[in-house]
Amino acid sequence: MADTATKTKVNYTAEMVETILRMYAELGNEGMEQIAAAVQRPVRSVRAKLVREGVYVAPPKGPKMTREDGPTKKELLAQLNDVFEPEVLDGLVPATKVAIQAVIELAERVEGATAEVEPEQPQGEAEEN
Repeated sequence: MADTATKTKVNYTAEMVETILRMYAELGNEGMEQIAAAVQRPVRSVRAKLVREGVYVAPPKGPKMTREDGPTKKELLAQLNDVFEPEVLDGLVPATKVAIQAVIELAERVEGATAEVEPEQPQGEAEEN
């Protein structure tokens, strides 16, 4: 009668595990490419093996992105309500906050320049001297 027990494939030999553990102790996470090359396995596989062996230490995550202080895009667009028609504002919705702020600054400069110009007198009214 045939033996029903089947031999499972071994991904890592004892020598490979020893090499991985030794190199990881020396190189840490920065040496994952070198370790993978030494045992001819993908980095992901080596990392999984280190996790199973209980020695892998995940690198610290970068700082979380925080919302900038300042007005939201919706608030910035509300500032432009008096300047532009609604259909123009609809076109600005996909713009970035930086772009919307630039439009606001431009509108303020144009408005300021217009206010500095003296209004013309209507024709027919001559200035009396």
